[in-house]
Amino acid sequence: MAFPAPNHLLGSKIPPSSFPGTGVSLFTGFTGSGIKTVPMQQAIEKADVLIEALGWIRALRDKVTVIKLGGSVMEDEVALAHLLLDVVFMETVGMRPVIVHGGGAAISRAMEAAGLEPEFVQGRRVTDSVALSIVERVLTGEVNEKIANKIEELGGRAMPLNFKSSNVLFGQKLQLNDARGEQVDLGHVGEVTRVDRMVIENLSYAGTVPVIPSMCLSDEDETQKFNVNADTAARAVAEALGAEKLVLLSDVNGVCRDKSDPLSLISTLSPLEAGDLIDSGVIEAGMIPKVQACLETLEAGVAKAHIIDGRLRHSLLLEIYTNEGVGTQILRNKS
Repeated sequence: MAFPAPNHLLGSKIPPSSFPGTGVSLFTGFTGSGIKTVPMQQAIEKADVLIEALGWIRALRDKVTVIKLGGSVMEDEVALAHLLLDVVFMETVGMRPVIVHGGGAAISRAMEAAGLEPEFVQGRRVTDSVALSIVERVLTGEVNEKIANKIEELGGRAMPLNFKSSNVLFGQKLQLNDARGEQVDLGHVGEVTRVDRMVIENLSYAGTVPVIPSMCLSDEDETQKFNVNADTAARAVAEALGAEKLVLLSDVNGVCRDKSDPLSLISTLSPLEAGDLIDSGVIEAGMIPKVQACLETLEAGVAKAHIIDGRLRHSLLLEIYTNEGVGTQILRNKS
């Protein structure tokens, strides 16, 4: 996205469209005796926000942040655009964002169009050979290319890392047991055991955002492809890169003491506190695997894991570059 070059402020008018989403024009013209209309308080507040962000920008310069992209944000073109604009901002100010994405809703639509009924076991899509071909076409083709292209449209640089360009995820068939301890066959569903770290790091250091779909090749037979849970794929990438942060996007604003009350959001947790909330039932249902993915990532050495609402406009920037944040962060070493 091209931002206008600064004009000489005397007599100038910067249109609201120059500041996407703000609707604020800092200077609206001058009279002979001085400024005609100057919403000075708004200008000062903008400066305060920039100063608050400055400390975080300096602290996080050259640090890797892995962002797991999925859920309803993938279905909302406006929300996705704002989120990817955040990613472009992050790279522009010196962070090294890496995107790992799913695409469950798009895959389900494609399967239904082919007359197939999606089947899930323990939150994972059962993937036979026919389903695998659909997953590959949608996830590593349509969705992966779409995200990378959108980043380019917004003024950033991105590289889709799929089977046609440069695959970076390798793994094995996922072994899963049911409640009785019996093995469940999910078909071509895998887990990541190895990440091609060098390819990702080379792109990041060149100012390019790697965009990685949640599929992998077998480490034993590279003709075999696996569908992978996006949360666990993002965790594997964060661990391999020694990331500073893992950010999981959710459809809620984070961990709440009362899930019906957004105001009960818990801003910061330790791993011990998060475990206690799972045991007590405060963290339940679909939030459990996200929190568990965060905890496993912290155990592997990542400093912070965040759960935020991807539907909230600019939630990434608000979480990373403000003191209060907008979601829940789980810290490996909470003081």
